[in-house]
Amino acid sequence: QVQLVESGGGLVQPGGSLRLSCAASGSIFSIYTMGWYRQAPGKQRDLVASITRVGSTNYADFVKGRFTISRDNAKNTVYLQMNSLEAEDTAVYYCNTHPPRVPHWGQGTQVTVSS
Repeated sequence: QVQLVESGGGLVQPGGSLRLSCAASGSIFSIYTMGWYRQAPGKQRDLVASITRVGSTNYADFVKGRFTISRDNAKNTVYLQMNSLEAEDTAVYYCNTHPPRVPHWGQGTQVTVSS
């Protein structure tokens, strides 16, 4: 069974930075495009960024120029560098393939942007 484990969240002031990590077990990682998603309270889960297995990236308009997704195929890990954080970025962040193929999402990692 594939497992996804997110980490790196926390409380940060507006304008600050965080780096999220997602470790994936199983054989999916080297095959599929991976994505970071986020879900704020009372809202749907949205795709934030995605990266193909060869490193091509795409970003949601609301994070372009601020967030950077990367992956290390040897470590089965995908990262999300988040800079210039805003209060609106507050959410639980998850990873999965893009589109999502792993039925059991990880626990996510909470990102709170507040002064």
